[in-house]
Amino acid sequence: MNNFSLDSLKNLDGYIASALVDSDSGMLMAGDSQGSIDLDLAAAGNSEVLRAKRKVAAALHIHSAIEDILISLEDQYHLIRPLETNKNVFLYVIMDRRRANLAMSRHHFKSFEKTLDFS
Repeated sequence: MNNFSLDSLKNLDGYIASALVDSDSGMLMAGDSQGSIDLDLAAAGNSEVLRAKRKVAAALHIHSAIEDILISLEDQYHLIRPLETNKNVFLYVIMDRRRANLAMSRHHFKSFEKTLDFS
């Protein structure tokens, strides 16, 4: 199994937690949390969210790939981003809504993906 580093994500303003998740199994491949977040539970639950959205998109005959799913809470952003380079893996990031710059974060996530090696 590869060791994936999520370290560059920690530099984002408002960073709380991140995970790389196998979307088929819901298993956590790598994770980091600045708090007491159960990333195993988050990985499994957000796999269900992604599967549900893909199922609905297929039923609606939407053939565009999901770029990301944003869940906005009163005080946090939760972002689920399927990887372009490996559709069976997604990046999950939690950010403090008061401090995060969502546009810059999304740009960083796209760049971050290019650093991952699944070979």
